[in-house]
Amino acid sequence: MTIFSKEAIEEATAIRRQLHSFPELKFEEFATSDLVAETLQRYGYELRRNVAGTGIVATLDTGRAGTTIGLRADMDALPIQEETGLAYASTIDGKMHACGHDGHTATLLLAAGQLAQDHAKLNGKIKLLFQPAEEVGKGAAQMIADGALEGVEQVFGFHNRPGYALGHIITKAGPAMGGNTLYEVKISGKGGHASRPDLAIDPIFVGSAIIQSLQSVISRRLSPLDAGVVTVTQFNGGSAGNIIPGDASMVINTRDGSPEAAAIIDAELRKVIANVCEAHGAQCEVNMTLRIPSLVNSVAETELVVETAHELFGKNNTSQMSQMPTMGAEDFAFYLEQRPGSFFFVGNGEDSAYLHHPLYNFRDEILPVAAGMFVGIAHKTLTQ
Repeated sequence: MTIFSKEAIEEATAIRRQLHSFPELKFEEFATSDLVAETLQRYGYELRRNVAGTGIVATLDTGRAGTTIGLRADMDALPIQEETGLAYASTIDGKMHACGHDGHTATLLLAAGQLAQDHAKLNGKIKLLFQPAEEVGKGAAQMIADGALEGVEQVFGFHNRPGYALGHIITKAGPAMGGNTLYEVKISGKGGHASRPDLAIDPIFVGSAIIQSLQSVISRRLSPLDAGVVTVTQFNGGSAGNIIPGDASMVINTRDGSPEAAAIIDAELRKVIANVCEAHGAQCEVNMTLRIPSLVNSVAETELVVETAHELFGKNNTSQMSQMPTMGAEDFAFYLEQRPGSFFFVGNGEDSAYLHHPLYNFRDEILPVAAGMFVGIAHKTLTQ
């Protein structure tokens, strides 16, 4: 079922492919922002630009009392070289929409056009949040700091999901996506000659012991009923083949399924690093450089998403996950810390390349599905 005209879908598809051809990275979404603004102005939205740098908050005021809801799309691309060979493939070397944010932006614009036509049937206000820099986990927090959620009472968003049937709606109340934390660790030892390790404190040896011991954080410190991951993604040290360096560094990425799990992982990780360094006579410094909380959907808003999906696309096209569908992180979690809301998924095809892959491509067929969800959610919320 689609609630959109053929012309509206064709326009959204053209916008999506234009965005795909000209991807822009975090906080550099200038042309993207201009295109979004021009489109929304044609639809009659009141715009506030330069939110979080390149972001836009667009408001549709029905002129009647009612709830104010927020609908969000992210706009940034990734530093990946595209290998799809598509006619509308990226024209910029080393940059690609490999996560589908081109599709998310076009989806919200498609919904925006329909909601503008439907405004006489609605009460309250709709705020559309076009956000930069989701990929680095900083865009949502800056949008909030710049007042994007002012007056918003409920907030909704979506992400395409490779591996699920095209257009299938997936959601879950409660924890639905993982938290993401980055740590930078510096290990300070004592340099020396490779032939006399007894006269040195080898930070590479200490670092390798830390890497091994960190695996116990998940397997022996976190409940098996909780979700968590600890991964060392960088390990750097040394400059010559016959020298034990004086220091080494590593980057650790952790994922968690809840704020409680995150607290346990953080405390145990710091304890392991400190204890291993102390055992070998080294010093350590641990700095948290990024924290995106786990994404926790509100129950009532998720039930509304499910009802909308059932009404528009049928019960057979909707899944409610009992476990977290992904440990990938999403900075939409910051909005959900501030307001009740729900983040859902729309299947991008079981044969779709996965996210952040050079062969990935957002499927245009799901534009009216995801946009239909936004329009349906707005109608159910603003016609009460």
